[in-house]
Amino acid sequence: MGEYHTLSTDEGSFRLYIDYPDKTPAPAVVVLQEIFGINNDLRQSCRELAEQGFIAVCPDLFWRMEPGLDLNEWSESDWKKGLSLYAAYDFDAGARDVAAVVAAARNLEGCTGKVGVMGYCLGGLMTFLTAARSGVDAGVEYYGGGTEKYLAEAPAIKAPLMMHLGEEDEFISKPAQAQIKAAFAHKDNVTIYSYPGCSHAFARHTGTHYDAQAAALANNRTYEFFHRHLD
Repeated sequence: MGEYHTLSTDEGSFRLYIDYPDKTPAPAVVVLQEIFGINNDLRQSCRELAEQGFIAVCPDLFWRMEPGLDLNEWSESDWKKGLSLYAAYDFDAGARDVAAVVAAARNLEGCTGKVGVMGYCLGGLMTFLTAARSGVDAGVEYYGGGTEKYLAEAPAIKAPLMMHLGEEDEFISKPAQAQIKAAFAHKDNVTIYSYPGCSHAFARHTGTHYDAQAAALANNRTYEFFHRHLD
């Protein structure tokens, strides 16, 4: 089981949830949240990564506004709260936060020094921005909403990057998905997978649009990708 720790940075202190594998040394994977904070779904994702042999590190991205957030996706009031925090989120400050977490993860006890980043929705976009602005050893983006708005930064991404997109994503339109694919069409380090019939958050364990088959396929691709680039 994971534990909460505190990371102190030049901009403030915030919580990290860390779940270790049975054996170390091991590479680390920074896991970035949706709008619900470090909730049960994220902790489950961390456990699955730890079972794959990675140190999972999940930071509190909303710490400047509401630290310690743990929302229930089935609650209408929690949805409204999460969306309001998302609307007020400072993506540039968030990218600096994630860069600080990556740097700290490299120096965690038991870490090999290799660090990947993965994220869902908001966390997917933050994975993209982190890969472009500060660099990672590998990144995986699950349905990163808003990625199409930042494609001018795509040339800066040098590390291996994988994206998972649901073809019927209600928050990433088909034209937006086409823009994303076109931006990376000639970059050998970026792989984009599309999942027919899948909506947004198809890999969220308890989500309304959870697709077990697509989630398993995406997750297995992610694990193989991280093993190839981080081990």
